[in-house]
Amino acid sequence: MAAKIIAVVNQKGGSGKTTVTMQSAGTLALRKKKVLIIDGDDQNSAVEWASMAPEGMPFPARVFNLAAAGRKIHQEIKKYYDDYEYIFVDCPPAADSPISKSVLLVADLALVPFIPDGLNMSAAVRIRDTIEDAQVMNPNLRSLLLLNRVEAKTNLTNEVLDLLPDFNMPQAKTKLHKRTYYPETFLTGSTVHSLRSKAKDAIDEVESFTDELLAFLDKPLVYSQIKEKEEAHG
Repeated sequence: MAAKIIAVVNQKGGSGKTTVTMQSAGTLALRKKKVLIIDGDDQNSAVEWASMAPEGMPFPARVFNLAAAGRKIHQEIKKYYDDYEYIFVDCPPAADSPISKSVLLVADLALVPFIPDGLNMSAAVRIRDTIEDAQVMNPNLRSLLLLNRVEAKTNLTNEVLDLLPDFNMPQAKTKLHKRTYYPETFLTGSTVHSLRSKAKDAIDEVESFTDELLAFLDKPLVYSQIKEKEEAHG
């Protein structure tokens, strides 16, 4: 069976794409799933994260960079379809990136980490439009918004959250909160699971989101939904 392809995308840098990629993919790998992480960004953040792991304790999923493939990266991804169950692609922070657009042509899911503030709302609108454009060529592509780095609710946060129902994108029930444990695991080339009991809340929310992600991917996209997408784009 061909791998499920998860494109982790956003217009804005600093949204937590790499963190979400490494924590989610790493969690699946710890569950003994065959997982590949493709770093699609020239900054090599995912590769650097994995390289921080100590000798003898590698990051649980395989990680390498394919940014040099550019707009043909989707062709390279296809080479790994039969070798893995899940392939995560950490895309560049740009809605109009040829790499992001290429990945979306073959992705099953566009996962959008979203920090609930005004600047990120504006950026998310642009990546939503890019995803909708990709669905013309890839009607099986779904999207999922993940609230990330969530802090105690401020007036601004509340205002942005109130707008999300009109955003026209499914939203994960699980939220990832702003915790020091996430950046800490970059320094050890691991997931929050390596921090054990002291990071229990972080582990619980990552596990919860991973469960939700699997359920979302396994839910069949019915024919009527595909037709609606096609008709919406003429």
